[in-house]
Amino acid sequence: MRKLPVALATVLLVLAGCASTSDPSDSAPLDVATTTATVHGVAAQNTRQFLGIRYAEPPVGDLRWSPPQPLPASDDDADATAPGSQCPQSSAESGGTPTTDEDCLFLNVTTPLVTSNEPLPVMVWWHGGGFTSGAGSGYEAQRIASEGNVIVVTVNYRLGMLGYLGLPGLDGGGNFGFADQIQSLRWVNDNAAAFGGDPDNVTVFGESAGGMAACAALTSPAAQGLVDKVAIMSGSCALNFPTDSIYPGVPEQRPYVALADNEATGAEVAQQLGCSGSGAIECLRALPVDALVAQGQNFSNQLAYGTELLPADPARAVEAGAALNVPVFSGGNRAEQNSFVGGALLADPTSVTADSYPALLADAFGPEAAGVADLYPLQNFSSAALAWASATTDAGWSCPTYRNNRALAVNAPVYSYEFADTGTADVSGVGASGVPQDAAHATDMPYFFDIAGHDLLKTPAQHDLARTMIAYLTSFAHTGTPSADNAPPWPRTTADVSPVLQFVSDDISVIDADAEHHCDFWNSLAR
Repeated sequence: MRKLPVALATVLLVLAGCASTSDPSDSAPLDVATTTATVHGVAAQNTRQFLGIRYAEPPVGDLRWSPPQPLPASDDDADATAPGSQCPQSSAESGGTPTTDEDCLFLNVTTPLVTSNEPLPVMVWWHGGGFTSGAGSGYEAQRIASEGNVIVVTVNYRLGMLGYLGLPGLDGGGNFGFADQIQSLRWVNDNAAAFGGDPDNVTVFGESAGGMAACAALTSPAAQGLVDKVAIMSGSCALNFPTDSIYPGVPEQRPYVALADNEATGAEVAQQLGCSGSGAIECLRALPVDALVAQGQNFSNQLAYGTELLPADPARAVEAGAALNVPVFSGGNRAEQNSFVGGALLADPTSVTADSYPALLADAFGPEAAGVADLYPLQNFSSAALAWASATTDAGWSCPTYRNNRALAVNAPVYSYEFADTGTADVSGVGASGVPQDAAHATDMPYFFDIAGHDLLKTPAQHDLARTMIAYLTSFAHTGTPSADNAPPWPRTTADVSPVLQFVSDDISVIDADAEHHCDFWNSLAR
């Protein structure tokens, strides 16, 4: 079974069952004429919200595993007061509570309540969830929109086997979810002005799988003219997860895969489902969706390159200088792997111990295991789990991210960050493992969004930090240069040096992340 980070998905979607979008007594219907419908939204928390807007034809029937089809022009009325269905995903990953349906290509628009005299920047959010779970509606963007004076669009896209199946001869194979994301940008280009937005100032931002897709967009010919800035959160093109690091028994993984390998996975899964040969795709289209959702994890790292949308491996394209020349805001969390190691320990308390640590290092790093053990000796950590989490965070997340940022900086303005706050919410629900969740994967999300109706920040200092982080992010969307009042200036990354702005409550500062994460060592092993 293949796995990529699902992070917030379980907690986020469990919470969704008890979330409400607004207090009806404070809400007022608002109408906006788009190219495909006149949508009726609501007012909530100093914003206007237009929820559950279709941006493509439902991908059902013969459109299952077809590129997203644009909607016809229409002035029909459409209710936009509640989110649309989430894309199909397994109950184990979603918490078992959300309404899912193949008819799921919806987006949500949040704008400031007060009309601006000038068109506002548009920020398009692609959610995380390992390409197998999540939904745009779980991330409530009122704070970003109102504090930053921007328009935020959160997007659903096809997931798992429905989003990333490839088979020989299948048009668009391996990229249906990514194609949905590109289609959302086309919809924004056509409709931003109707909401008071500037179609010539669009920032794509995403976290985890959404960040990997945002980074991939930098290398996609289809994104040219649709993307003006990109913010990548825990999703660099160069991420490289060592063997056993995401979950015990899972081999080394990267975010992207060659189309031929994607198609081989697709053919294998199709055969397991009783579909093979020239009629495989018709056979698969006739299967119930539950049978396909159960195969979702086989497609968690199957965003395919060698395709029309992604001609090359995005990591290699960035290294070769073949990325869009647009400003980039990119970084990650100081202890990304703590959530995954915590999850592994909850499933099997013997998975990471002092006794198993040498074998884990050998499986992950082969002949370099001894060098890794010297840099991350057990006696320097309170547990073997923390030693393993630290080594795999540095190897798989932090160092590849800052290396990728320097490559991007050859041709574009780049700003590097690290989220390192303490006392963060246990968004992955694995705190009972005993592995600290401070600055673990996805713990930065509550600083930008309310999660399914819940403010997960715990202290006034965290709220202050959240306002500053939102100010940096939204000023980047406005101007391409992140800044915030009463906060340090943010130095640019260059091809040779990557100063990193570290976010900690009451202590935002520039750090040498390469030294903190032993990147000289890890970069010497990069391949």
